[in-house]
Amino acid sequence: MIRRIKACLNGGRTPGEHPAVPVTPAQLAAAAEHAVAAGAEAVHLHPRDAGGAETLDAGTVGAAVAAVRASCPATPVGVSTGLWITGGDVAARYRAVAGWAGLPAPRRPDFASVNLGEDGFAEVVALLRRAGIGTEAGVWSPADAERLVGVPVDRILIEVLDPPAADAVAAADRILRRLDELGVEGPRLLHGEQAACWPLIRHAGLLGLPTRIGLEDTLVTDDGRAAADNAALVRRALRLWEAQRERR
Repeated sequence: MIRRIKACLNGGRTPGEHPAVPVTPAQLAAAAEHAVAAGAEAVHLHPRDAGGAETLDAGTVGAAVAAVRASCPATPVGVSTGLWITGGDVAARYRAVAGWAGLPAPRRPDFASVNLGEDGFAEVVALLRRAGIGTEAGVWSPADAERLVGVPVDRILIEVLDPPAADAVAAADRILRRLDELGVEGPRLLHGEQAACWPLIRHAGLLGLPTRIGLEDTLVTDDGRAAADNAALVRRALRLWEAQRERR
């Protein structure tokens, strides 16, 4: 269970965007180890192929997960199933994710995120559950919340991606309110990306919801300075989250 914070190590970022973005299994393992030492309770990563591109290939996913698990043996390790990784090809994503079921336990992800706004999400959720891999539902809007009704998942990710900082909290609250109206239950994690990142770290703390942080979501700290690495972001986010938590 994630009580406070998950580290999102790389996403689609490249080292050209920030030199601390981890790409190789060894780099991901080191970044994860440092993030966990800084307080992260789980890590989320996007494995890369030999050319540095995101991939769902079972062998590559297994290598990245195994490296991270070796450096952080007690920490849950998750990956993405983003449809963009297969160029929008729903069938190709399904085939790739199906290959994860054959991975030995040390190389199999503990959980994977599935975005409800993407075609084929329910089939991927079912596939992951059959493979014994936990599911996180990426809910980006109130409409996504409606798609979640009746779909069994292990965690709901309320993800606010596009609005400016001033609108981030209101956008998150609309999603949370719609989930409540629909009676959708289950653990929730709240986070934003880019300008929405830091306002929602604070809002998550105020609501008592876990959150996430890392170079996938932002390259800067809450004061606009360039972040040193994932661990630095985790440390800062935890301080802000805890400060808001104490106000409840």
